[in-house]
Amino acid sequence: MASRLPLLTLLIAVTCLSQFYRVSNGVIAPELVRDLDLSARQLGWAGSAFFFALFAVQIPVGMWFDRFGARRTVAALSLLAMLGSLWIARATDAADLIAGRTIVGVGCAASFMSVVFLCSRWFEPAKLATRLSWVFAASNIGTLAAATPLAWIAATVGWRTGFVGLAVVTLLVALGFLLFVRDRPPEYRGPVPARESAGQILRGLWEVWRTPGLGPVLSMHFFAYATMLTVLGVWGGPYLYDVHKLDGVARGNVLLAMGVAQILGILAYGPMDRVLRSRKRVVFGGAAISMMLLATLAALAEPPLWLAVTLLIAVCFFCAYGTVIVAQGRALFPDRLAGRGVTTVNMAQCLGLAVLPALAGYIVEAFGAGDTAYRWVFGMLAAGLALGSIAYVWARDSFTARA
Repeated sequence: MASRLPLLTLLIAVTCLSQFYRVSNGVIAPELVRDLDLSARQLGWAGSAFFFALFAVQIPVGMWFDRFGARRTVAALSLLAMLGSLWIARATDAADLIAGRTIVGVGCAASFMSVVFLCSRWFEPAKLATRLSWVFAASNIGTLAAATPLAWIAATVGWRTGFVGLAVVTLLVALGFLLFVRDRPPEYRGPVPARESAGQILRGLWEVWRTPGLGPVLSMHFFAYATMLTVLGVWGGPYLYDVHKLDGVARGNVLLAMGVAQILGILAYGPMDRVLRSRKRVVFGGAAISMMLLATLAALAEPPLWLAVTLLIAVCFFCAYGTVIVAQGRALFPDRLAGRGVTTVNMAQCLGLAVLPALAGYIVEAFGAGDTAYRWVFGMLAAGLALGSIAYVWARDSFTARA
């Protein structure tokens, strides 16, 4: 197990950075609106730009994984994330912020799928969901750092300085990933697949898209994590500011609690497929509870702060079942298609992350930044989970006693 410690440490580090970049806008949204003169729609697009970039490069990332390995792919792309962070630090308007977050999105495009790709090689299949839950839960240190600490940095030295420091950290992590991560465990003695030609890579991608059972998994994955992150990473902070009038540090404290709830949720869901001997049951249960919580937020007019915060925290806990969907998706593909397979599954999540925050921005702008607007946002998210669940009925339950 000792040989796996550098791998796990650097997987956590690279996903921590991705998490920080994902949710940072939500914490400092009022400051960004003030300093860059943003509208609600522009703020929504800034939140979505990161995820549109993730979506756009998932197919190339999968090909690079299978051709060059995760180690070199993640290290190279992380340099782009560093440049994007510096761009954000120098932003003067909405276009700069959106461009910077787009560059960062490309730079983080391989981070989370490198966890699935590498853990599926370094750990036994039966415990994959649990191992993924460990790394994804620990990665939310980045979410926590983007809550109260980022709010404090923004209030003391300014958010621009924070992003300069983040660029330095990103460079160090990229170098560490290149130097210490390996694409296969040292005890591996099996054949190493020959490098594929461009035509073989494309034929493999076509094989991935024709995989039976892929469609329902993609449908659920579109809504699951995107719903939670729309609340935690983009619109939770503005909601607390516009409706409940919380200042930066108070918002950060609530978002910090929501981030902790997400971590606990990921850890709780990790072993549940082995407990229930079913991945579909776990996903359906998490989706149903999340829908009820969001529907409650949509139905309540100007709820007291304590109740709103309780419901937001509960949403982040119960909507953390995306790791189980990832494990289910990975089980659909053989090892030779692992890179293209997991990034294809991730495309659905990235597209959801791009669409839902932007759609919420249009809703907030249409109804005005008040209680009614956010109730419509919560209702939209609940309806999305319902649609995803309907399609997911036809998913194949990948869990078996040996997988």
